[in-house]
Amino acid sequence: MKYARDTASTRPYQETGELLYETLPWVKNLTGKTVVIKYGGAAMVDDLLRDDVMSDVLLLRIIGARVVIVHGGGAEVSGALKRLDLPVAFKDGQRVTTPEVMDVVREVLVGKVNTDLVSALNRHGTVAVGVSGSDAGTLIAQQLDPALGRVGDIVRVNPDYLESLLDNEYIPVVATVAQGEDGGFFNINADVAAGHIAAAIHAHKIIFLTDVDGLYEDFDDKDSLISNLTLEETEGLLADGTAAKGMIPKLRSCVHALRHGVYRSHIINGTTPHALLLELLTDAGIGTVIHATAEAYEFDRHPHPVGALAARLSQDVEEEFGIEGTE
Repeated sequence: MKYARDTASTRPYQETGELLYETLPWVKNLTGKTVVIKYGGAAMVDDLLRDDVMSDVLLLRIIGARVVIVHGGGAEVSGALKRLDLPVAFKDGQRVTTPEVMDVVREVLVGKVNTDLVSALNRHGTVAVGVSGSDAGTLIAQQLDPALGRVGDIVRVNPDYLESLLDNEYIPVVATVAQGEDGGFFNINADVAAGHIAAAIHAHKIIFLTDVDGLYEDFDDKDSLISNLTLEETEGLLADGTAAKGMIPKLRSCVHALRHGVYRSHIINGTTPHALLLELLTDAGIGTVIHATAEAYEFDRHPHPVGALAARLSQDVEEEFGIEGTE
């Protein structure tokens, strides 16, 4: 026998109920939608954070989202190169990838990082499948710059394999190694790969897990964190040099995805426990959202907590606001 006083939650019941109630419209509008998550940074190398992310991904899958994870593994690759006494060199933020380094990249990304992530997800059931970007010609690339060696520029994405996995209710976990048009393999920037994959599979949204809270107008001013902005404003930040250097690949990938049919891009801090759930299933969110359309931007910029909540529970947001893909 157990008494209620011994099993009661430390959170007030009303607060718990309101939190669950708040998630309802977001759950409803994620069900059946495709979400691409670019996974990297501290959230990938810290075991506890990794477990949080994998649990969040599983919950998104349970509520009906079609989830694709795209990952790199720069820290693990650098560690392996140092152990093998091979050079660790970068040029313009890209790893210089000799043929010997490319062999290590494949071994680490496909053979270790990818299998570790798949294993972490599959502890909860048979839900994930590891994919190399070269599998079934999913990512096809050519050399980006001879000075970088085997670093690739994506020329096309063949989405059939990923879509077949999604249709069979699996979570594809994609290592960013591409098949070369020359018959070899190329190392692909994970941000770039995620944007191209999201566009090719017509994802509803793409999410970048980073080590910062989102996009800042001025990174040194922590009050300048941007919660919402339009595609055109993002292109302006890239054009005028306002964007921080480390954010440029992510923003370019956001622009590519949004220009090719993705409705929203999110940049969030993966070191925040359960960041995915906070961003996708609460009214406020925790990061930066970039919107493909002005209508979606206006909807998120002006909260509609009660009226819109009731309306969205009774009908799709697309019907009410005439926009596709509201989160």
